[in-house]
Amino acid sequence: MRSLDEILSYTKDLAFDLNFKEAKKWKAENKGRVLVGYLPIYFPREIVHAMDGLGVGIMGAGDRKQIIKGDAYYQSYICHLPRGIMEMALDPNLEDFDGFIFPAICDCVRNLSGMFKLIKKGKFQRYFDYPQNFDAFIGGEFYRQELYKIIEDIKKINGANLTDQKLNIAITLYNKNRRMIEEIYNIRQQYPWRLSAVETYHIVRAGLSTTVENHNHILEEVLVHINEERGEPMDNIRVVISGSFCEQPPIGLIKSIEMAGCYIVDDDFILGSRWFESDVDENTEDPLGALVEAFLTKSTFASCVSDLGNPKGKRLVELVKRRNADGVIFSAASFCDPALLDRPELQKECEAAGIPHINFQYHENTGQFKVIKEQAGTFSDSIKLWA
Repeated sequence: MRSLDEILSYTKDLAFDLNFKEAKKWKAENKGRVLVGYLPIYFPREIVHAMDGLGVGIMGAGDRKQIIKGDAYYQSYICHLPRGIMEMALDPNLEDFDGFIFPAICDCVRNLSGMFKLIKKGKFQRYFDYPQNFDAFIGGEFYRQELYKIIEDIKKINGANLTDQKLNIAITLYNKNRRMIEEIYNIRQQYPWRLSAVETYHIVRAGLSTTVENHNHILEEVLVHINEERGEPMDNIRVVISGSFCEQPPIGLIKSIEMAGCYIVDDDFILGSRWFESDVDENTEDPLGALVEAFLTKSTFASCVSDLGNPKGKRLVELVKRRNADGVIFSAASFCDPALLDRPELQKECEAAGIPHINFQYHENTGQFKVIKEQAGTFSDSIKLWA
């Protein structure tokens, strides 16, 4: 078994490989394989896996790539994510991808799907709409039809047929993946010094650009290591990060929060990898229906999905209590309409429950974190002194 340092080095490189070398190497090993890139937040990778493909998460260019051409495609008063992804699309970063999925997050991502069509990037460009009605006969049927469109997109490329057997196998693999990620978070809740938030981020994000089988092996090794004592506990408060579900925060921002005296015990950074709060039903006669049912009844909360009957604020408060957190840091990308429109209601729920909170905004390529560190440090000190 590899040492934890070896695993952390590998996952750090894999998480921020904007050329997706490992995924492209996997595809090149068999001519029937396909690569399907998807944007945040959630996309059912099980379907791609069952059709001899690999679903690859494209989280943006971050601060790893200078944006020049991408700025010509979007105005300055929207989030940074679409410009970074356009830069990747116009450069060789996304070569060898067969298709792209654009989940219904916001209008910016909707327009990005149109941009990919205009520049003819990939063999298909699919805008993937989430159901906002959670009735099985309305939203459920709508969602099933959306999944059929993706199935047909992939079949046109490699001729693969989606079988119940293959889809059940894929569901089992991804259930295991989600369970192990959750186990890592559970261990960090109790012993957050054993694995930093940055290290956790690299480990989870690495799973977006490699096979689920390989990522499961990584997670198994990590769990062995962090079940043993590592690091030194510090006098830090415990916080939940909310609002970073789409455009990803720079690593420097996560480090700044930690260095300011905050253990991040839960977050929504790579939310798609933790989307379901319990397992999708395995080995069923209708595995596609199991994925539909899971989305309708087992999804976590996010600003891109309706919360009628199950308010996000209430669920955030429940998460804070379950993680035994001291407060919430609302951290959203600048101009992120879904997150910023939800924030006032989420703050009201926190205030009603007596949960301290602060908020700030970022760009994925933000280079200065002094103000954020000072704000998070003041938040930490105030809770230690007066909470």
